[in-house]
Amino acid sequence: MSGGESVIFEIMLKLIIILFAAKLAGYIFDRIKQPRVLGELLVGVLLGPSLFGFIVGNEEILLFLSEIGVIILLFLVGLESNIHELLKSGKSALAVAVIGVASPILLALPYLIFIEALDMTTAFFIGATLTATSVGVTMRVLSEMNKITSLEGKVILGAAVIDDILGLILLSVLVGISETGSVEIMNVATTILMAVVFLAATILIGMKLEEPILRLIKHLKVKRTFVVTSVIFALILGYLAQLIGLAAIVGAFAAGLILEREEHKEHIMKKTEVIGDVFTPIFFVMAGVAVNITTINIDLLPMAGILFVIALVGKVVAGFGAFGGNISKKAVGVGMIPRGEVGLIFAAFGLSSGLLAKGMGSELAAQGVYSVLVVVVMLTTLVTPPILKKLMENK
Repeated sequence: MSGGESVIFEIMLKLIIILFAAKLAGYIFDRIKQPRVLGELLVGVLLGPSLFGFIVGNEEILLFLSEIGVIILLFLVGLESNIHELLKSGKSALAVAVIGVASPILLALPYLIFIEALDMTTAFFIGATLTATSVGVTMRVLSEMNKITSLEGKVILGAAVIDDILGLILLSVLVGISETGSVEIMNVATTILMAVVFLAATILIGMKLEEPILRLIKHLKVKRTFVVTSVIFALILGYLAQLIGLAAIVGAFAAGLILEREEHKEHIMKKTEVIGDVFTPIFFVMAGVAVNITTINIDLLPMAGILFVIALVGKVVAGFGAFGGNISKKAVGVGMIPRGEVGLIFAAFGLSSGLLAKGMGSELAAQGVYSVLVVVVMLTTLVTPPILKKLMENK
């Protein structure tokens, strides 16, 4: 067997094991009423350097496939982000989202800078990682209780959409910081402006061009055209975002928001989810692979505990931004707690971009902090369902 064939054989074997183990773990976690993403993460931890060492974190082909997975994931998040529901919840959702993004950063910065003695860039990144919200866990709990259309459900959904947009803008800022190596006010302001303009322009222009493009596609009558074209569209906007210095997932998210209004949205979503079912688990498994439990020494345990408390308090406080009607502010705040896949995307970026390594002084220390962030993300996702269920039962 030649060298090239040997590499292909090895990658194929790893892909088979990754996909099979991820699906099995996802099924098990689904049966015990926990998010599948936690099972996929655990598979990565087991296959990575923490235990079996079957997969290392620097395998370019697997990392590339995982990037495709996260682009598809954010495209689907955009498709699921109903702008009309966002407008219905209005000012209340906006207040919850803004407080939920600002408070974790404001709570984390003093601790990280003055107690942990981290530089501003690293502290800002860790704080930004805690701003994310993954509404999937919350929506599942509310769905099981038939409470999605409740006041709390509408505000949480609307706030989560705004939260995603603000989070992606923050991530774009972090991309700029990782390239310059410092927090420069003008660079941050420019990045924020570019992100806002890019999102607004692509959505507005996309909505204008969407109908004629889809008419052309229908006229061509190519088999499975809607799905293929939608994925190409997401990749194009992802490429354009990357081209102007933003994160590729900003473009993918914008593509989803544009097509959210399309009459074939459900069809596109259903078929694209099949593609996501192949590629997205690779991203979460590789995120788990990057977690090296051996790098979490006893000195990092206080950081993990404090960041977990900040992650909880930062979102519970956001619930008090909800107003109007007989709404449970506590339920809204708790519903915003899960970080899920969005938090993992932030953490993975910090490790892969080298931003954490620069701030921590070594790759080993960076892996330790990354592992802490993943643990915090997992804990926020685990604690939410029982607390939210209890609060909503009293409504």
